[in-house]
Amino acid sequence: MAYIKKRDKRDGTASFTVMWRAGGARGGKQESEVFEDETAAERFRDLVNGHGQQWPPGWTRGHGFVADRRRADTMFEPFALAYVDRLTGIQGDTRSKYKKEIRENMAPWFGPYSVEDGEGSIVRTMVQDWVNDLEAGRLAPLDPRDRKPRTAYAPKTVQNKHGLLSAIMQSAVDAEPSLRASNPCAKTRLPRLDGAEDEEEMVFLEREEWAWIYECLRDDAKDLGETIAETGFRWGEATALQPRDLRRRNGRPAIRVQRAWKKDEDGKSILGPPKTRKSRRTVVITHKLDRMLRRRAKGLAPNALIFTGPEGGKWDPGTFRRLRWIPAIELAAEKYGLIKRPRIHDLRHSHASWLIAAKVPLPAIQGRLGHESITTTVDRYGHLLDALDDEVMAAIEWAMDPTAPLPGFLERSGLAATTDGLPHVPRQLSGLAQETWKDASDMPRDDADAEHENDPVFVVTLGGREVPFADREHAQDITDQWNDDHEEEIATMRADGWPEGKIARRGALGPEERERWTGGGSVWSRMPERQFVHYALASYEADGTLTYEPLPVSSRWTWEFEHDGFTTRAAEFRTEFRPHANTEAHARGINKSAVVRAFEQARMEALEVCAKHPDADLTSTEA
Repeated sequence: MAYIKKRDKRDGTASFTVMWRAGGARGGKQESEVFEDETAAERFRDLVNGHGQQWPPGWTRGHGFVADRRRADTMFEPFALAYVDRLTGIQGDTRSKYKKEIRENMAPWFGPYSVEDGEGSIVRTMVQDWVNDLEAGRLAPLDPRDRKPRTAYAPKTVQNKHGLLSAIMQSAVDAEPSLRASNPCAKTRLPRLDGAEDEEEMVFLEREEWAWIYECLRDDAKDLGETIAETGFRWGEATALQPRDLRRRNGRPAIRVQRAWKKDEDGKSILGPPKTRKSRRTVVITHKLDRMLRRRAKGLAPNALIFTGPEGGKWDPGTFRRLRWIPAIELAAEKYGLIKRPRIHDLRHSHASWLIAAKVPLPAIQGRLGHESITTTVDRYGHLLDALDDEVMAAIEWAMDPTAPLPGFLERSGLAATTDGLPHVPRQLSGLAQETWKDASDMPRDDADAEHENDPVFVVTLGGREVPFADREHAQDITDQWNDDHEEEIATMRADGWPEGKIARRGALGPEERERWTGGGSVWSRMPERQFVHYALASYEADGTLTYEPLPVSSRWTWEFEHDGFTTRAAEFRTEFRPHANTEAHARGINKSAVVRAFEQARMEALEVCAKHPDADLTSTEA
């Protein structure tokens, strides 16, 4: 190890020589560097020790780091902090967390070095040493000797820290002009993250185990615990619930998640949007939970908190854990023999595991939990899917053998209608008769519509179409969802230079309150259904030639009030003959592969219609 040797001079001053053996080997070359200041000598000694008993990269003997190669704004810490300040699309608490990470877990290693190529630059070996130090919990080269021991970080934590450092260094590569030729974090071999470790980080409670914990919670914590367990909400989402968030969807009680607790850059708790765009969602709940939440919300202002701490303010997670959660876990262990030690967040993981055990499809779980991508859901809970092996094999046997019975889990789930095969799809009759889809707008208004026909309505304009609702919350939910569904389309239109007026007409406007509805059709008193529908269209001339090459199957979210596009069938088709014009083949449905098959059938029948076209023979003769 490097050490300092003090030499007193005749003039009463002293010099401080840092001495070490190259590489730390007993027979290594003796190296030294002289300093007039003891603090500078101590700092250099720590750098030598931190770099394996080698000269610190970029250090010139007798001169130190070459000043003209180490500009102040490209030194690691100021450059990294400036990088975080420039980040867009992140929230205040994330920005604050990144800065703390830089100061505490990066600057003590990289502070004396520059992100710029040249003397004193950060190099790959330094990053590798840093990763090893984090995993082992070793002190940093610039840590004071009396500092308390560092934490040995788990592999996943090391990966996260390395990801931030890599992004900082990549920004130096991508700078204009570029500050360095390559990213020193590239090709770093990181600690292995086994699947078993992920499982150890999450605790999945059995239903009986949750019942034990629930019974042991204090009365003022039971309702909050029940809400998280039944909905799978994050702590910040559940404790931010307000009376105005209690909704209904498709006739069922539901909760609209549209805010969550988070911290600003100063560490102050604030209400803001949920974690991601998909986290803003509507979740159906049981009538039992709905009654409890409405009981708690009774008499509160619409924007008051449904769940409050002992002093009436927001529940502090640390307080809840220390005074409510941990005592309940310990009591459940004593009374019932509970072995697991779940965190509060493990109620969210347990909720997902219960849904998987009940055969709920992963996309439905993704939407309920508010995951931005189905990949997140699969990565986090995919190891639980062994519970579905029997259902998977039953579905494969049914798909491969047309005579096999419909898997029981499909019948129980109510999804059997979406798997209807082509034999059940209505077929076009022979001849030239036209078949059309039933338009729901032709149905008579029911008594409820007549009863409320003079009540105020909330009108939403969706893609130029006005749709009236009796409930403002329903209208607002439709507006938010429509804009989410068409976000990419609108962005593409804007990028392609479409006029803003036309772009605005593609989105959702409103809701606009009106005294009464004077337009056609009825006022929606419930949330309309929404389906992801696939479409295909082909058009033929009288002689059977294509009017144009059919486009690939297109898909979009479609609402029940869009009578020209909505369907709940797996697939359906029609052939539409227009005298003295073209014959069109249409197919649509919610099962894409079934729509493709139906489209082929529709095209075959369209050609049969063309053969019977009164102009077919004339066209053929002229040709």
